[in-house]
Amino acid sequence: MNESTIIDALKRGERVILECKKASGEVPKSLWETYSAFANTIGGLILLGVDEDKKEKNPEKRYRVIGVDDPQKIITDFWNTINSDKVNANILSDSNVEVVNMDGKQLVCIHVPMADWRSKPIYLNGNVYKGTFRRNHEGDFHCTERQVKAMIRDSFEEGNDSLLIEHYGMDDIDLDSLHRYRTLFQYRNEGHVWNEIDDKSFLKNLGGYVVVRESGKECLTMAGLLMFGKGLSIRERFDNFRMDYIDFCNLIGEERYSDRLTYDGRWENNLYQFFSRVIPKVTFDLPRPFRMEGIQRVDDTPQHKAVREAFTNAIIHSDFIMESGILRIEKHDDKLVFRNPGLLRLPIEQIYEGGVSFARNPKIQNMLRMVGYGENLGSGFPLILDAWKQAGWEKPELKNRIDVDEVELVLPLPSTKAVTTANELPKGLTDGLPKGLSKRLSDELSKGLSETAVKILKLIYLDKYISREILAEKTGISITSVQNHVNKLKSIGILKRIGSAKSGHWEVVK
Repeated sequence: MNESTIIDALKRGERVILECKKASGEVPKSLWETYSAFANTIGGLILLGVDEDKKEKNPEKRYRVIGVDDPQKIITDFWNTINSDKVNANILSDSNVEVVNMDGKQLVCIHVPMADWRSKPIYLNGNVYKGTFRRNHEGDFHCTERQVKAMIRDSFEEGNDSLLIEHYGMDDIDLDSLHRYRTLFQYRNEGHVWNEIDDKSFLKNLGGYVVVRESGKECLTMAGLLMFGKGLSIRERFDNFRMDYIDFCNLIGEERYSDRLTYDGRWENNLYQFFSRVIPKVTFDLPRPFRMEGIQRVDDTPQHKAVREAFTNAIIHSDFIMESGILRIEKHDDKLVFRNPGLLRLPIEQIYEGGVSFARNPKIQNMLRMVGYGENLGSGFPLILDAWKQAGWEKPELKNRIDVDEVELVLPLPSTKAVTTANELPKGLTDGLPKGLSKRLSDELSKGLSETAVKILKLIYLDKYISREILAEKTGISITSVQNHVNKLKSIGILKRIGSAKSGHWEVVK
């Protein structure tokens, strides 16, 4: 630190990572709450010898440098206290504490890093539930018992999903989900010895089912139940956890959303079913440039892989035990949003750099990796960044939402305005359509018609007897959403239905 960097820090006035205290003659007692809060959040800077007027909104007027009387005494007292039983752990080194001269006055600067996830929580006075603090834009606050327990869970190196779920066994497994997974596993791992064993043995090898050696008892693990369990069994054991997918694209009139997948009794609410059903929905509208390998067209792109990686990360880093935790995936016209319960275990800067990853749910991570989802060695997030950079899209943004104990990843998508201003359809979308129809669709796009509606019309043009169910399957959206797009196409006079819903057919108005 020097005078310039201190001035910059005060001008920014970012309260979540900056704390100023008078401390003219001694170490303030409140410093230790800030030490705990910074360590348990994202780290921060404590400046001793700066007075703060918290009512003042202008950062340039908010802080007044007054200096400390005897910086060496304060530093000695600080080290003596931090190495006592005042705090449960000292995570600082000598380089984290320094004296800086500013306008002839001396300040003590204490850099508190974010504590390693294996060391959290950092707490005071030997009481983990009453002495643990975190930080927000208002300052330091006492952690709730729920937040403390979450930090304690995160400190286990073996992860969360090894938890034994006693009294839950193979009767609580949805065999359809498990068999779908096994089919994909066999395709990805041809000749693997696990392909020939029974379901229970297969689940044991995956880490989803265990036999406790000491007692001989058998039960599912948290990973096994959440990935392949029956919805009712999951809700009985984890009634706090929810999965939700919402599509906000192409809304018509007063619609709140165009598609949604949540608890509705029509599917087994386990992670594998949710993942399998939502992946086609979030990747369907991504651009697919025309590319050939030999005589085959390759539709998978780095951006498709990146979205799958983002979804995988949201699952393997979720704290499924957290109260009111929601694994929520949102699709918007201009972005994809992935939210998972539980804060980041690593500093954001380290995640952007890659190379290190500590999943909360390593068994689930391995289950997904065995069928082709998820990168190794912390390369997943750099893969996402690189894919978006290759496409020339805005940089993805990772947010640690401390106020609601969740992580949010925003993947910006190319604006639909690029299509309408060009007044032409995306390349490849008009293949197989006559010129006049393509021109009409281009005009309608400029007026707000969605690309999904165009894709539906193209499918209908190629097969006038196609059903709404097949349209939903091919476009990756719900039947209700298909009907909304059909209604829009009818309203602009480009589509008609001839005959009944069962025995009739479509007619595209050319």
